[in-house]
Amino acid sequence: MGTRERRARSNESDRYLRSLYHLAIEKFSIEEKGIAVAAVGGYGRGELSPGSDLDILILHTDAHNEDLLSKFVNELLYPIWDKAHQSELIPTSVDHSVRTRTQTRDAAHDDLRVALGLLDIRLVAGDADLVAGVQSDAIDEWRRDSKRRLGQLRVSMQERHEKAGELAYLLEPDLKEARGGLRDINALRAVALSGAVEVPIERISHAEAALNNAREALHIVSGRNRDQLLFQEQDKVAEFLKYSDADALMAELATSARSVDYVIQSMWHRLDHRGKDGLGRFLRKPRVTSVAKNISVLHQEVIIDHDIDFKSDPVLPLRAAATAAQLGLPLSLDSCMQLAANFHELPNPWPREARENLVALIGAGSAMVQVWEALDQEGIITDLLPEWSPLRSLPQRNVLHRHTVDRHMVETAVHAAALTRQVHRPDLLLVAALFHDLGKGTQADHSVRGAELIVPLVRRLGFPESDVKTLELLVAHHLLISATATRRDLDDPATVASIIAVIPDVQTLELLHALSIADGEATGRTAWSPWKASLVADLVNRVRIAMSDNTIAPEPELSAEQRAFAEIGALRVDVLEHDGDYAIEIIAPDRPGLLSVVAGVLNLARLDVRSARTRSHGSAAVMRWIVSLDPFASAPTADKLRSDIDAALQGKANLENRLAERARAYDQLPSIAVPPAIVETFPDASSAATVLEVRSHDRVGLLFRIGDAVTRSRVDIRSAIVTTLGAEAIDTLYVLEISGEQLTPERAREVAAKIEESLR
Repeated sequence: MGTRERRARSNESDRYLRSLYHLAIEKFSIEEKGIAVAAVGGYGRGELSPGSDLDILILHTDAHNEDLLSKFVNELLYPIWDKAHQSELIPTSVDHSVRTRTQTRDAAHDDLRVALGLLDIRLVAGDADLVAGVQSDAIDEWRRDSKRRLGQLRVSMQERHEKAGELAYLLEPDLKEARGGLRDINALRAVALSGAVEVPIERISHAEAALNNAREALHIVSGRNRDQLLFQEQDKVAEFLKYSDADALMAELATSARSVDYVIQSMWHRLDHRGKDGLGRFLRKPRVTSVAKNISVLHQEVIIDHDIDFKSDPVLPLRAAATAAQLGLPLSLDSCMQLAANFHELPNPWPREARENLVALIGAGSAMVQVWEALDQEGIITDLLPEWSPLRSLPQRNVLHRHTVDRHMVETAVHAAALTRQVHRPDLLLVAALFHDLGKGTQADHSVRGAELIVPLVRRLGFPESDVKTLELLVAHHLLISATATRRDLDDPATVASIIAVIPDVQTLELLHALSIADGEATGRTAWSPWKASLVADLVNRVRIAMSDNTIAPEPELSAEQRAFAEIGALRVDVLEHDGDYAIEIIAPDRPGLLSVVAGVLNLARLDVRSARTRSHGSAAVMRWIVSLDPFASAPTADKLRSDIDAALQGKANLENRLAERARAYDQLPSIAVPPAIVETFPDASSAATVLEVRSHDRVGLLFRIGDAVTRSRVDIRSAIVTTLGAEAIDTLYVLEISGEQLTPERAREVAAKIEESLR
């Protein structure tokens, strides 16, 4: 069953209508010139399902007598309505109109549905020239008035999608009206015919066949003209189409709808930004803006640069995806196809850059969805993460869930991205969110199976063994807190004890809490309510109180060699290659603002700080920075860095103005909305200093701003631990008053407020 059967119905209907036409012409002695029967809409395309309407347009000229024309039309239609006089292949429901060429042109101008139907008009019987004239009018007007027409089409699609929902994620989808359904495919053809933008219709041929076959089977097994695939008919349709079961059918339909939706989004984006440069300004020559290594922005899309060596840059797909998501822009369709065609497997384990780009992609929140979907459509996700393949479009036939398994995990990651300020390891939260349901798809307990699957996966991503164990625990117990909070007595000490028996520390507890929130919110209101959220928060607070450890990173320890160099007191800079990046060790006379100055120098040298450990020793400070090059940076040298740092310390470098200028250049690029920075104070976390912890989105000059705010507060940084995790930064500062005393709680809050203000 398929296109052949639908075409056979159309052909049979054509033959029957021709016979009726000629009988009516002969009966009333009507001249064929000036009267015709044409097929429009789905019938015009030759796509008649068992429950389809027979969409016909009876065309005539004003030369015909009105009474005679009425008799002709009745003679044509009455036999169709009478089942006894026709084949079972021919629909008995007729949607017809009777118009002249001028009336048809006017109706199309006023009614979008009429205009769309006429784009598929074809002759069935009668005056071919009359039908050809109407066809020419319809296409010419559609192209000439494409700006207005496509605007109307877009609005009508949006309204329909709001009513019918997304086909890929509905438990009982409408195969025609829902987003990604058959009516959207017809809309894509209409946009392509306008010539306003290129539409890759060939990409959705398989999707169209799958959706049409399912609709036809639904009409047959239900015996009704209905396009909503209800639960009770899914098994019957699956059996009729020879799928293994209803889940396999629904997965195929979800995949098809996602393919259609992907092309739609790409099409509208191209239409919106045709003729514009990467920053949205109209120019005669499109402007290309380079934003990362081998990556640029053009027409508000992220594109892959020309003439690059894909083999030498296997991280490119992840870098492009992370860049696009963080800018809030789509990856261009052509670039996605280019990445798929030139995909090269990453080494095992992945390099740090690949892992951090994956985290940055996940951490982009809602902007991640379109980029992830683009990679998924091209097969890049399953190339990178083969574990994803069994979960693609896997349905969850369960009223609590509104998404397929894979989309639910993506949505969980979106919600987790909003919670990154609440945890000390946002990278672990984001990865756990994306893979928490990895074990679904079999009869086994998905939490147990997921914990088994996550271990080799995150080892391949390059996480250290301690993080692997944490991720394994998060996946294995992602339901623990919410289940315990809603099923156990929170006043019973055994309830808290049962959580402590599983969760080893406060850091893991906060991760599990955030994961529970993200998972619940992504599932839907039926699974996550204010009442449930309050129970979970209450349980977590009780467990936190019962735990004795803290989450603050300890001060860095110095080696004997580092202490010996520090005691010399001179400025010393060493640069070494370090796992594809650079390790820079700096020993310098200590002074207020030193951290800020060094961070500013590195930033102006276009060195991206991945991590840093600094500590004062005597009258000197010892710093170890791990940096990576941005696309326009030269490899750092000790002599150049020493000279730049020395100049900056003497006030000759004008760091603040130069950094502000560089930040302004970045501000011209699009960006996603991110949560504001959070600065927490921990007065009792250390006996030797006051601890401040800054959690922020990474950005140009971030560490310079933090250090400058501390210096302006007349506070000295004794040591610092700087960590960049994807697109997020966690900076822990051990600070003292200039006099060497710890800060009072009030003073610590004052400094924290100044840091937050500097990061707004």
